[in-house]
Amino acid sequence: MKVNLQSVNFNVDQKLVSFTQNKLDKLETHFNRIIHADVFLKVMNTSGKENKVTEILLSIPGGEFMIKKINKTFEEGVDECVSSLERQLKKRKEKLNAHA
Repeated sequence: MKVNLQSVNFNVDQKLVSFTQNKLDKLETHFNRIIHADVFLKVMNTSGKENKVTEILLSIPGGEFMIKKINKTFEEGVDECVSSLERQLKKRKEKLNAHA
């Protein structure tokens, strides 16, 4: 799957890029027709500890899923986004199988 990662207000390191890629690749075990994923990682200028915004836009045939999480670290955000996407992809797959 093609992953387009964009970082806002900081420079992303290669470790975070490969972590995100690996997590998103696991989604293909649940739904094999994913077109691509756009990942936006942003650091908000706030004094709070939870200032890391993770947004994932997942494109599949017939639609898109958008997930946004705010956490202390980007790894937590990616984890939470991916688990939300897993649930949504499973629901979509069940609907498709019910109509088939």
